[in-house]
Amino acid sequence: MTDKIIVEQAGAIAHIIFNQPEKRNAVSLEMWEAVEAALDRFSADPAVRVLILSGAGGKAFVSGADISKFESERASAEGVAHYNATTKRVYDKVEAFPKPTIAQIDGFCVGGGVALAVCCDIRLCGDGSNFAIPAARLGLGYGFQGINRLTNLVGPAFAKEIFFTARRFTAEEARIMGLVNRVVDDGTVATAAEAMAAMICDNAPLTVDAVKFITNQTRMDESQRDLESCDAMVKACFDSADYIEGRRAFMEKRKPVWTGR
Repeated sequence: MTDKIIVEQAGAIAHIIFNQPEKRNAVSLEMWEAVEAALDRFSADPAVRVLILSGAGGKAFVSGADISKFESERASAEGVAHYNATTKRVYDKVEAFPKPTIAQIDGFCVGGGVALAVCCDIRLCGDGSNFAIPAARLGLGYGFQGINRLTNLVGPAFAKEIFFTARRFTAEEARIMGLVNRVVDDGTVATAAEAMAAMICDNAPLTVDAVKFITNQTRMDESQRDLESCDAMVKACFDSADYIEGRRAFMEKRKPVWTGR
């Protein structure tokens, strides 16, 4: 759909790469639409075990919306509504993606980039990375769902500090807040993300996918939780050929061969 989104797959690991490094990977409407199509494709592909989201160029993950496109994409009420609906669908699909997702963060992660990263399961960044949500400097409103996702990660006090000050936070500050899982040396983030993805792929897919689903259910209101599906996914693990294979591999001191069944 656009060369500004690169979609790749190597074995069980899929990649969605934001490819506008000259604008620090700022995102246009057509880019969001391409990401949505890639998410739908990878979600339905049983060969995909892990999805890594990253930005090209090594200077930024995603730096928010492409302001140069505002006149053509967000100049009318209808345009704004369409843009917002598209970004909401993408964020929701990343959060609900049935397999583990990793945000590979090099350099700047700003505005919509932070919103995207907090939808992922795991966030890795370089020690020179910076994070900011400058909504208060632009007079932007920020909805419940986005603030709720951030608050679930860092807590209300840090979420307020991030929004109230609109300042840049260092990688170490982000780690202390819980915004990122790991901080690694600049230039090694891609290697670290690939290594973590490979480690996940070495484990039983039914177990990993069940844990992701159940963990996401814990963040919902009790009235919205699908506990029957949680129980069914746990039962499927114990009823699976992979459970037999895992026990046998442990006893035989060898690496298990998972089938996802």
